[in-house]
Amino acid sequence: MAKDAPALRQRAEALASTLPPLQVAAERIALTVSQGVHGRRRVGQGETFWQFRPYHIGDAAQRIDWRQSAKRQRLFVRETEWAAAQSVWLWRDGSASMKWRSREIWPEKLERADLLTLALGALLIRGGERIALLGSGRRPSTGHTALNRMAVQLLRPGAPDASMPKSEPLPRHAHAIFIGDFLSPLETVEKLVRGLAAEGVTGHILQVLDPAEEALPFAGRVEFEGMEGEGKVLLSRVESLRGDYVARMVKHMQGIADIARSVGWSCVRHRTDQPPQAVLLALYLRLADRFSRTDLGAA
Repeated sequence: MAKDAPALRQRAEALASTLPPLQVAAERIALTVSQGVHGRRRVGQGETFWQFRPYHIGDAAQRIDWRQSAKRQRLFVRETEWAAAQSVWLWRDGSASMKWRSREIWPEKLERADLLTLALGALLIRGGERIALLGSGRRPSTGHTALNRMAVQLLRPGAPDASMPKSEPLPRHAHAIFIGDFLSPLETVEKLVRGLAAEGVTGHILQVLDPAEEALPFAGRVEFEGMEGEGKVLLSRVESLRGDYVARMVKHMQGIADIARSVGWSCVRHRTDQPPQAVLLALYLRLADRFSRTDLGAA
């Protein structure tokens, strides 16, 4: 066995080198956050049929519906509504406004959003949940394969870059997590949130902002350029507008929180100059609390 140790280590290092640095960092953060977070006990799978879906690696063999699989000559799993409710759809804003940072020492908002999305996915998988990216066309699944797939989807060229998620039917009592800067008009955000809530979807909003977007710390003559085609504007004394800007930004952030709260969703905020662990733990604990309530309802 000792003679094989160097070869085993070499293979392990080669495997690790194929993982995106983002995934390595995300799993490291997830491991840190998961310490001290106790897993929840599942009560049962429920009886309400929802759909048949293709079998994914990691699904229990006893969940395969052999009659449906024989008809289609492919393995299919019988999925109940309760099981679907324990699936989590994640979405992160990939628009141009996310590809910005005010200082080189801080990550771009998109970089931090990718990290939080993948780290949260790793935490959920550790808790036995199934995950998928909203808009990916894939059903939620679990295991390391699901996390690898999500990392590839986040980083591939041509990944979704809309500032708000597209409308997509989700099962009643499903969970959705949206991560982005949410600088879109409040009316746009409210339409999305209320539409999903009306279908029975439980949601969570994680607003990611650069510190400069909250405080407008610039002074003197500054030219601002919109990153999504808004054009340029030159201000001679930008500090003279700071008070009005901050008040308007606070009102917008409060508006996002109020929209979420009005339908029973949660909303947390994160700045890119802060470590990701604290907000990740806060969001995961809120998710765990919601899952526990769903379990009690299914018992």
